[in-house]
Amino acid sequence: MNNPDAPRRMRAMKIAIAQFNATVGDLDGNAAKLLDQARQAAAAGATLMLAPELALCGYPPEDLALRPDFYTENARVLESLAARLPTGLALLLGHPLEAGLQRYNAASVLRDGQIIATYRKQTLPNHTVFDEVRTFAPGDAACVFELDGVRFGVNICADIWEPGTATQARDAGAEVLLVLNASPFHMDKQLERRQIARQRVGECGLPLIYANLVGGQDELVFDGASFALSGDGGLAAQFPAFVEGLYWLDLENLTPRGDIQELPDSDAMAYQALVLGVRDYVAKNGFPGVLLGLSGGIDSALTLVVAVDAIGADKVQAVMMPSQFTANISLEDAEALAVNLKVRYDVQPIKRMFDTFMEELSDEFENLPFDQTEENIQARIRGVLLMALSNKFGQLVLTTGNKSEMASGYATLYGDMAGGLAVLKDVPKTLVWRLSRYRNSISSVIPERIITRPPSAELRANQCDQDSLPPYDVLDAIMERYVERDMSPRDIIADGYSEAAVRQVVSLIDRSEYKRRQSPPGIRITARGFGRDRRYPITNKYRAP
Repeated sequence: MNNPDAPRRMRAMKIAIAQFNATVGDLDGNAAKLLDQARQAAAAGATLMLAPELALCGYPPEDLALRPDFYTENARVLESLAARLPTGLALLLGHPLEAGLQRYNAASVLRDGQIIATYRKQTLPNHTVFDEVRTFAPGDAACVFELDGVRFGVNICADIWEPGTATQARDAGAEVLLVLNASPFHMDKQLERRQIARQRVGECGLPLIYANLVGGQDELVFDGASFALSGDGGLAAQFPAFVEGLYWLDLENLTPRGDIQELPDSDAMAYQALVLGVRDYVAKNGFPGVLLGLSGGIDSALTLVVAVDAIGADKVQAVMMPSQFTANISLEDAEALAVNLKVRYDVQPIKRMFDTFMEELSDEFENLPFDQTEENIQARIRGVLLMALSNKFGQLVLTTGNKSEMASGYATLYGDMAGGLAVLKDVPKTLVWRLSRYRNSISSVIPERIITRPPSAELRANQCDQDSLPPYDVLDAIMERYVERDMSPRDIIADGYSEAAVRQVVSLIDRSEYKRRQSPPGIRITARGFGRDRRYPITNKYRAP
């Protein structure tokens, strides 16, 4: 007679983790990639393959998830994918689901042509870049399915960021917790995820397998860095960041084991996020290449290097547009950088065009001093030239302004803000310097003088950024506290910053919202970027104390 209390005999199981780069809305294309990976997994002997949250449609679908036809098409593609999977392989993947009058962020197990189990995400994030409450209803039930004697529970991303759903899965009989994720990158996010996962493992006592999306989607970058934890919270596997592919786990006696790859440091991760963000934005939107204005300064230099690393020098064009205020060293350094990177490099002086504007405006401007108006005209001439080249040849214009400039309004609407993607929009100036040093540690392509010389817009004689802004280390520290941590000015002052500097920076940030609202999308690498996760009213009389 069988002893019901005797431990079950379970053979070792091979599990494939698909760090999958989805394209939002490309249902058939995403399904074709998943099918290819599933065939590879089956050929390698895997019993189960995990694909990320909403892998079928891409994440975030935003208001696509409000369209009834979107759900109909996802259901069609999901059924077709189930019918074509290799026999014996179970695929757990995320997809949108319409059931009755409700719509869900769901995950289903496909095997042998059937959908054998479906889970509906219970914790819908509604903060920073997330607004799933707008598009989905929450589920309320655990999902447990069995493969080869092992009972697996399913959670989706934010489910594990709060207590409850992991223990609910355990109580429903789960022995291993599978977590599908579309968790976007920001600096140091990986450590935060692992810490949260360990808390859930500590509560439920189950080993945990975490599969994360990889790739760029508009402002967001997903870093992969999937991992597994044993039942005691120990790291059982760590897969690479920013690399699409299949990764492998062995599950034996409910203990996962896989490769443990060390993740890069914080600056290296930030740089890789920028590269992946540019690569996917260009490729997924079908641009043949990019162009940008190269000034001889550090912001355009870093932007150019990121672009070359992302898509290759043959698809990148740099245009130097000197004025009468451009220093010779700017011309020399810009050319040296372009030569180092082997990009197409063109010089288009703007003085004659600027003089024409001044002549046409001479009656209006008579007896008025040279001021910011004339500075902005130069920036706008450059913006017109870049957009003309973009219109004629189809390249995407990359803007080069950094987060410190976007915060303080130290940028020109329809000038240096004119373009399609703001690569450094979420990169503070102090980080620009660090990332430039980091990239030069790989190969020294940015001339040293670009990194060390005082930054200047070169829109008037002897101009320096610090003539009108606090030192960047001060500006960035105040900005981080006010924008990313929502600290009040008086609390920032209490942290040791001068009241004059704090009031100046906060005032600049508040007054510049109208500019930021008109800026191109930019790649998010901090906990709060200017874009979808910081939404301030333009018309706004509130001033923080």
